[in-house]
Amino acid sequence: MSFSFSTARIVFGPGVRADIAVQAARLGSHCLLVTGGRPGRCDWLLRELHIVMDSVHAVSIGSEPETGIIAAKAAMARKAGCDVVVAVGGGSVLDAGKALAALITNTRDLFDYLEVVGRGMPLERAPVPMIAVPTTAGTGSEVTANAVLLSREHGVKVSLRSAGMIPDLAVIDPELSVSLPPLQTASTGMDALTQLMEAFVSHAASPLTDPFCRDGLARAARSLRKAVADGADLEARSDMALASLFSGMALANARLGAVHGFAAPLGAALGAAHGEICAALLPHVMEANIAALRTADPAHPALDRYAEVGLLLMGVREAMAGVRFVRSLCADLDVRSLRVLGLHEGAVPEAARKAAGASSMKGNPVALDLNLLEGILYRAMDG
Repeated sequence: MSFSFSTARIVFGPGVRADIAVQAARLGSHCLLVTGGRPGRCDWLLRELHIVMDSVHAVSIGSEPETGIIAAKAAMARKAGCDVVVAVGGGSVLDAGKALAALITNTRDLFDYLEVVGRGMPLERAPVPMIAVPTTAGTGSEVTANAVLLSREHGVKVSLRSAGMIPDLAVIDPELSVSLPPLQTASTGMDALTQLMEAFVSHAASPLTDPFCRDGLARAARSLRKAVADGADLEARSDMALASLFSGMALANARLGAVHGFAAPLGAALGAAHGEICAALLPHVMEANIAALRTADPAHPALDRYAEVGLLLMGVREAMAGVRFVRSLCADLDVRSLRVLGLHEGAVPEAARKAAGASSMKGNPVALDLNLLEGILYRAMDG
């Protein structure tokens, strides 16, 4: 047995956002503030940063962080002398912040560092310090070592990855997610559930990641529906914030699987929310994995893990119980099929081919050939 474990320094709880500016001032004096498409929601933080910083430069990321936009923003931040990054928003904003923190100090062409479509070169220098402040509960990006970027020219989402890209500080305040609408709450919550499950059944799972997955799955099972139904339910929001955090800690130190292998090309092709794509795929990938494992090796340890998932989610220690729970949850949350999200039959072979080469696919507990991958997509098109 061998494994390693890394994570950010974490501050969790209602109201902890009040100390962000002070924490940032301990890490640098020229701040790059990265926000979402409505930067006015962070005016309170901008005012506080101006008090404690020598300079503050703000950028907003309105949608997916694209490679060209990130490269241009990094050049701007480098020229401005930014030496600390604070990112406040959903997963795309946090990924943008991590990428910018890395590219301020690493000045090669961005594609030199990117996986899959680039050269995959390691970063030469440590990123500038970075504080991640999630306003959704799903991606766990506040504690992961990669930034997912959209390469529009290649039609795929790929990662900029380095152990040094784990944020220095993750500030998780459940109150920041209270205003998240039901659709986004459901989508991001399903992403957290997917990440917890994939990290738990991954061949790279460890005794350190397993407890995070177990606890996170139990929290998501009892609280995701509640958070969608009543966004002001702070107990449910706290559960989901922890589920998201634990999913990030788990995936950063274990691996993901086929759902996220598919999500990379489908996210670029469909333009749909990452969590929605994961939700549409999850029960079909679970079922295909269980069937493939039973055929290849009925004694495979991942089958026992799927059975434990069933116990955590439904109280029944049986692999397919987890599938039934996820199907019921998807129905309750009105999860849309891949067909509704825009996938058509003619695009399936190419999507399966790209998914087969995705880095996340390497963590899947069993190898799935192209025929099985295409079959998953066809079934996910019909819901």
